[in-house]
Amino acid sequence: MTVELPLLLALDLIGTFAFGLNGALTAVRTTQLDIVGVVTLAVITAMGGGILRDVLIGDVPPATFRDWRYLALAVGGGLLAFALSHRLGRLELPINVLDAVGLSAFAVIGASKAMAFGLDVGPAVILGTITGVGGGTIRDTLVGQVPMVLRSELYAIPALVAAVITVATIQAGLYGLTAALVAAGVCFGLRMVGVVFGLNAPGPPGTRRTDPREEG
Repeated sequence: MTVELPLLLALDLIGTFAFGLNGALTAVRTTQLDIVGVVTLAVITAMGGGILRDVLIGDVPPATFRDWRYLALAVGGGLLAFALSHRLGRLELPINVLDAVGLSAFAVIGASKAMAFGLDVGPAVILGTITGVGGGTIRDTLVGQVPMVLRSELYAIPALVAAVITVATIQAGLYGLTAALVAAGVCFGLRMVGVVFGLNAPGPPGTRRTDPREEG
C-alpha cells in the first residue's frame, strides 16, 4: 500500500500550480490563444498526467476531479501566467524549479499509486513516468510541437529514475517518507542539472540537437 505523506501531497499541489504556470506560459509564448485557450492548456498540463494514470488503473473519477484544490491551483496558475506574461521571462528559473518539484512528486506518487492498485513493477514504473510527463506531452501536441519530453533537457529520464526508486523501495518493504523524499530528490537533482547545463538525452549520431532555450 501507499503511505499517506502530507509533505508529498503538498508537493503534489505545488507541482500542479507550477505545471499550470508552465502550460499557460507555453501557450502565451507559442500561440495566439485567448484567455480560455491559455487556461485550458494550463489545466491540461497540470492535470493531464494524473488523469491518464487514474483512468489506466481504473481509479475513476480521477483524483484531480475529486479534490477541488487541483483544479483551482491549475486554473490559478494559468490566470497568473496570462496576467503577468510580460514579466514571467524573469521568473523562468524559479518556475523551472517548481516544475522540477512537481515532476518529482508526480513521478513518486504515480508509481506508488500504481503499486497500490496491484500493478506489477514494469507497469508501475511506466505509470509513474506518465504521471510526471503526460500533461506536458498533451500540451505540446495540442500546440503543434514535438513534445518537450522527446527533444529537450533531461525530463523523462529523471521521472523514470524516481519511479524506479519508488517501486524498488515498495518491493523491498522500505517505502515511507524517507524513501519517497530520496526518490523525489534524485529526480529533482537530475532535472535541474538538465535545466542549468542544457543537457539532453543522447540523440542520433551525426545530428545537431537544438537547445530548446534558443527556440521561439
